[in-house]
Amino acid sequence: MRIKITKNGPYLVSGNIPIREMYIIPKEHGVTLKEGRSLPQGDTYALCRCGDSENKPFCDGAHISSHFDGSETASRKPYAQRIKDITEGTTMNLLDDGRCAFARFCHTKRGDVWTITEQDEDPKTREMAIKAANECPAGRLVMVDKAGHVLEDTSDPEIIILQDPSQDVSAGIVVNGPITVEAADGTEYEVRNRVALCRCGKSSNKPFCDATHVPIVFDDGYLDPQRN
Repeated sequence: MRIKITKNGPYLVSGNIPIREMYIIPKEHGVTLKEGRSLPQGDTYALCRCGDSENKPFCDGAHISSHFDGSETASRKPYAQRIKDITEGTTMNLLDDGRCAFARFCHTKRGDVWTITEQDEDPKTREMAIKAANECPAGRLVMVDKAGHVLEDTSDPEIIILQDPSQDVSAGIVVNGPITVEAADGTEYEVRNRVALCRCGKSSNKPFCDATHVPIVFDDGYLDPQRN
């Protein structure tokens, strides 16, 4: 299973990776996911990353006429070397590399994940903190025990096209499970359990999503769930 980034072109997906669309839906505290429209499946397919395709999320060659500059600017260092912050609890630590896709799963009814990690003496709060960290689609947050063991199960491989109607934007591409992401020059990024890829074409941290889809108000044409 592989996602090959092409130079100034699409993501070429191979290995029969399931793809689906999901909507980020606000709830009283935080957000949840709702199933979107059915998307065609295939052993291989090409996903738009310039943001200009008329057949989103799939590529239609628009990157050529739009002269898309897809230069990859993200660090290729492994996660352990990119950690910017560590929040310490009594029984576990929350690691944070700062790669935010603005999906907002880090918020819970007891507070944000950083706050409740510090309150992990309570079993229910501890469980909630672990869940919030594991639901971060960008892989920004990783919860570990005091011995450094990751408190997360490996996800089943899948690709999720995110929609965020409460923010009036179409969001990034979530890659779950141990799927290899290969740079245009053939270098492989560290395989992670969760990453979010840019599909608006404007991220300053390509190929990864940096939430630029929010200020540019990116809309792929399927933002309204009623269109399904």
